[in-house]
Amino acid sequence: MSDDELSRRSLLDLFHEEAAAQTRTLSAGLLALESAPADAATLEACMRATHSLKGAARIVGLPEAVAVAGAMEDCFVAAQRGELRIDAARIDALLVGIDLLTAAGDATAAPLSHEAVEAFVARLESGAQPDAAASPPGTDDLAALAASLRVPEPEREAAASDDVEPAALAQPSQPRSADPERMLRVRAGTLDRLLGFAGESLVESRRMRPFAEGLLRTRRAQGGVLAALGQFQERHGDALDADARAALADIRNAVAALDRQLSERFDDLDRIDRRGTQLAQRLYDEALQCRMRPFGDAAYTYPRGVRDLARSLGKRVRFTIAGESTQVDRDILEMLDAPLGHLLRNALDHGIEDPETRRRAGKPEEASLMLEARHSAGKLLIVVADDGAGIDLDALRASIVARALAQPQAVAAMSDAELFDFLLLPGFSLRDTVTDVSGRGVGLDAVQNFAKAVRGTVRIESAAGQGTRFVLQLPLTLSVVRSLIVEVAGEAYAFPLAHVRRALSVPRGTIEMLEGQQHIAFEGRPVGLVTARQLLGASAETTTAEDLNVVLVGSEAGLYGVAVDRFAGERTLAVQPLDARLGRVRNVSAAALLDDGEIALIVDVEDIVTSVGRLVREGQLTGVARGGAHDGASARKRILIVEDSLTVRELERKLLEKRGYDVTVAVDGMDGWSTLRNAHFDLVITDVDMPRMDGIELVTMIKGDAMHRSVPVMIVSYKDREDDRRRGLDAGADYYLTKGSFHDEALLDAVNDLIGEATG
Repeated sequence: MSDDELSRRSLLDLFHEEAAAQTRTLSAGLLALESAPADAATLEACMRATHSLKGAARIVGLPEAVAVAGAMEDCFVAAQRGELRIDAARIDALLVGIDLLTAAGDATAAPLSHEAVEAFVARLESGAQPDAAASPPGTDDLAALAASLRVPEPEREAAASDDVEPAALAQPSQPRSADPERMLRVRAGTLDRLLGFAGESLVESRRMRPFAEGLLRTRRAQGGVLAALGQFQERHGDALDADARAALADIRNAVAALDRQLSERFDDLDRIDRRGTQLAQRLYDEALQCRMRPFGDAAYTYPRGVRDLARSLGKRVRFTIAGESTQVDRDILEMLDAPLGHLLRNALDHGIEDPETRRRAGKPEEASLMLEARHSAGKLLIVVADDGAGIDLDALRASIVARALAQPQAVAAMSDAELFDFLLLPGFSLRDTVTDVSGRGVGLDAVQNFAKAVRGTVRIESAAGQGTRFVLQLPLTLSVVRSLIVEVAGEAYAFPLAHVRRALSVPRGTIEMLEGQQHIAFEGRPVGLVTARQLLGASAETTTAEDLNVVLVGSEAGLYGVAVDRFAGERTLAVQPLDARLGRVRNVSAAALLDDGEIALIVDVEDIVTSVGRLVREGQLTGVARGGAHDGASARKRILIVEDSLTVRELERKLLEKRGYDVTVAVDGMDGWSTLRNAHFDLVITDVDMPRMDGIELVTMIKGDAMHRSVPVMIVSYKDREDDRRRGLDAGADYYLTKGSFHDEALLDAVNDLIGEATG
């Protein structure tokens, strides 16, 4: 390919981008002119858009596009002068012109034919003649029109003098780098790789934390050596000669100096770790943001389609779009076109009545149809709502029974939400006849399949005579998923929260057998109980703890409780597809890296529900152990003491260990926070005044962390003023005990109040 061909290809690509942006402006402007034909600002915007397209087409050598854009510009200029009115017929013709310009900018489409352009110009002129008092422009044929466009009228050039022609782009008035909002073209694969590298850097940055915690454990062990040397000197110092005592003192001083060096290095490492993690998180967030696009990038095509379909059905509709600036994942946005098209056609054909029917019902003849996108509770909500007739529940019940989808008695007892779910089944339709618009029963089924594909849900709301709302609840992005992390047979698994109904702990003694299957009670109804170990191919259960951890998944029609070994909190995970060579892995959809670099498999909840149904039918479902509730009761409750005073720390430790508790100590708040994150504790007892991190900051961090906020915290401090007590309790402490009134029974009574006896 020659340099000239490459240059032209590049110019055509630029024209394609400009045509897409300008025709979007034209489409919105024409739909606005339909309700306000003389709006000066809208006419000006449309005229400018066609003028820019005309100049751009001339630059890249597309004479047919020049002719189309010029004819449209003539129409808008005449309307600005009051020589003609932009009515519905002219809007129809101008919309055809938009289609022609879009085709002209598409390098993969066939070039515009001379006949198509002539037909468009003739239609536009016949439907948009100036008033009789005004003299028509001399544009009898395409050649004359093209000639007139090459030498624009002075008034037209003046009206568009603020536009920047493509030729002027070669010498911008200021450096392009000075514009922070300029757009750059980047391949999608490049962005995906960037996001992948950002996710890996985030995981790698968090590998520093275990190393820092290992260094902290080394420092604590060295502190133990120093304490042992001190005890040895206290007990046997008198028996040593002077040289031995001097040597021992030198050893203690050397170990103490090393302890100080370790402390300083740990502080440095902790700061580096925090900064590195924060920077990696910001990098990942920014990379993720590159995948996001405003909802309006896809929604701008819908007003034209709604207008055309409404007119063909003889209905009057006021269509509004809310949330055009809402950020949506690029992949989800590309997949939204088909399901939203189905929902809008469904609303126009099924829901919205014709003007006469609405008038008889006391409604405005013009119906309201809304498309909305917004973020809510970490989800993307897409809403399609109309004020039409609503869903006929009697007709829906009759159709369900006629199709033998459920027994009449069961249908009569169903709630509205349960009935609406049948509309999402393949091939289900309330229409008896098939039209070009609907009746085949594939539209809502396609919407349901889309929602499942992106780990989302569909909800239908309707009221007779008031309208219908379709609500799509979708993840913000397909690249990350908010998940509940659980442990099964020592391995980490992730349940996407979008498919988790509830996570709860139930006593094993409440498990009941119904029709040969274990059940638990949830909201007054029995729910089938299965084990994650069986579903995921792990070894049989070995623990018989008193409480059973259960994840509720599935729909109202098929709700199951999946028993797991342990809950490990919620995480936002970067989704990593499984290697294609693995094929399809049952009950698993993808993988992800946890903060510590370990791999977690992301559970395919729908596959799990299907597997449970198969195991039930085949009679192969195993249950969880119901007995042995007392086996786990002997485990001692664990307490973490955070105290910088050796005397107080040892006193508290001995008191609690004597009562039967398992006690771990930490020398300051930072040490305590690291220790807490590495092990499970039933209670934290902390002082307030400590180096590096005081007790108030420690309490705040514990109560602000989703993994540890449920751990009770007791403050034991010399500060006994009411302000001090209030400050500790406001930070989230569950108990405040002053050392001034400290005695053995006061501490033990407080511990007993918070967590009970040592062995439950």
